[in-house]
Amino acid sequence: MIPADKVKKIIERYNFLEKELSTGKFDSKLFAKKSKEYSDLKNIINPAKEYLNFEKNKKDLNNLINDKNNDKEMIVMAQKELEAAETSRNIYEKKLKIFLLPKDRDDEKNSIVEIRAGTGGLEATLFVADLFRMYEKVCSKKKWAIEIINISKSEAGGFKEVIFSVKGNNIYSYLKYESGVHRVQRVPTTETQGRVHTSAATVAILPEAEEVDVKINDSDLRIDVFRSSGPGGQSVNTTDSAVRITHVPSGIVVTQQDEKSQHKNKAKALKILRARLYEAERLKKEKERSTDRKNQIGSGDRSERIRTYNFPQGRVTDHRINLTLHKLDEFLKGEIHEEMNENLRLKDQDLKLKNLT
Repeated sequence: MIPADKVKKIIERYNFLEKELSTGKFDSKLFAKKSKEYSDLKNIINPAKEYLNFEKNKKDLNNLINDKNNDKEMIVMAQKELEAAETSRNIYEKKLKIFLLPKDRDDEKNSIVEIRAGTGGLEATLFVADLFRMYEKVCSKKKWAIEIINISKSEAGGFKEVIFSVKGNNIYSYLKYESGVHRVQRVPTTETQGRVHTSAATVAILPEAEEVDVKINDSDLRIDVFRSSGPGGQSVNTTDSAVRITHVPSGIVVTQQDEKSQHKNKAKALKILRARLYEAERLKKEKERSTDRKNQIGSGDRSERIRTYNFPQGRVTDHRINLTLHKLDEFLKGEIHEEMNENLRLKDQDLKLKNLT
């Protein structure tokens, strides 16, 4: 049961913001922040009011039920109304619990997505390309902007690695469930005997960190510049524009050579480095807070096998929630990705609600 004072505070905050925003006396940045908070509260205000009204309604209905002067028909109607009110109250309580769950401060952040080929040789690189195209389509449907940071092509026409940033609204809250090992089962085009091969790719979703989130000291960095090269050692340009940044304290190394400008490559490399340092610290804190990380769906554990894409059977299975969708083509086109994500979010919320004291 949720304490009444917590619910009253939600209503009080909503009423306060409503009056405050009506004045319009804010700078644009503060106005946008308060408007978002007001919009979030607006989605929960009716359940909050109804939840508080339940006890009064329950008392009135019980008085009707227990009053021996009332006829039987009125008592039966009051009993049915009480049952309906209790059902509604349970729905309101769950909505309020979800609203009151501790917010992940990274949920509203933009993200950096890293996809890398795992076991499976060239077939794994083709799978990386498939995943990249899938995320491109998901982002397009959501009107999120993608910026390519780095692509490393393979001989088979796939990608050994793809790194890109995604900008828009509440990016990390959606994409964080994609972190982990994605496995594909299919017959490669080079397979002459029709045997199904298993390959894998690793997806890492990093909240994009601002300078205020991660302070990087210049003295902690070793920066090397060298000439960019393409597949097979082919020179991409004739200047030393490629950049390799090593963060000495952590040992994290980032190499960037996609741009012709050394300055741009350095800026992109620092962006990736900042995100990786922020993610490492975030995971460290999560591990300290949780004794059982398997109870966290959105934990970002890259070593965990999360999903299998089975082409012969036309299915995609998420192993964390035991959900199978027999629409693999639609899933890879981004058409039903939302269905999978919604189930992951609900399961994550259920696990957090169980641990809510």
